[in-house]
Amino acid sequence: MKEVTILLELVQKAQKGNDKAFLTLFQEYEQDIYRMAFVYVKNQSDALDVVQETAYRSFKTIKNLKDPKYVKTWLIRIAINCSLDLLQKQNKVVQLTPEHEESLPGEINEDMELEITVRDLVDHLTEDEKGIIILRFYEDLTFKEISETLGIPLGTAKTLLYRALHKLRNVMKGDDWDE
Repeated sequence: MKEVTILLELVQKAQKGNDKAFLTLFQEYEQDIYRMAFVYVKNQSDALDVVQETAYRSFKTIKNLKDPKYVKTWLIRIAINCSLDLLQKQNKVVQLTPEHEESLPGEINEDMELEITVRDLVDHLTEDEKGIIILRFYEDLTFKEISETLGIPLGTAKTLLYRALHKLRNVMKGDDWDE
């Protein structure tokens, strides 16, 4: 509870123009932003560019954040938009293949092979479905928070998640996943 209060205070200070408060706040969510960006852009360099662009856009517009308790949701939404903008700008569809895959920065863990497999599975999903899966299972957001982050109705968020899970189950069984 104390940590939430501190974060809310940082948001309020950042909204008043305190650069140090903004930097501290951004650093709190930087890894989450990077992970989300990496899912979309598929390489470390572009993901880092997205993090940088997210920092810039959020710094410029933090005064517009209406409810400080949704700062993480707001930052993730900006990261998703920056990722999609970058992909559109590059005008390419990126497929993650093992020989081109770059690992995430940080320590290599024992579950790396499983992580790669999960990442390969997620590649079978549409961009919307990927976003839902990442927000729900990696960022642990509720359906309400997901719908707010993505700007979609609550029912749509649920439908997309269940459709994505159905596709993933079919891929794991070896069935045709493209329905």
